[in-house]
Amino acid sequence: MSQLYNGMSAALLDGVVWRKSHFSNPSGNCVEMAALPGGGVAIRNSRDPRGPALIYTPRELDAFVRGVKGGDFDDLITID
Repeated sequence: MSQLYNGMSAALLDGVVWRKSHFSNPSGNCVEMAALPGGGVAIRNSRDPRGPALIYTPRELDAFVRGVKGGDFDDLITID
């Protein structure tokens, strides 16, 4: 695997297993995540599997998940 950096092509992340939430819609438009060697996590848009991946440390992802669970981002979501 090449040097990891934010915005790198997800196609360069050889050997990772991408997963999506079971809450994803049937058309497959969702966010996918993959565990990285060393404990980090990559995130990509399922509509563009070779597009950019965002790379997060375990602490960064923990802060985000806590915020989601705590409702910090609820006002950003509108579902029609």
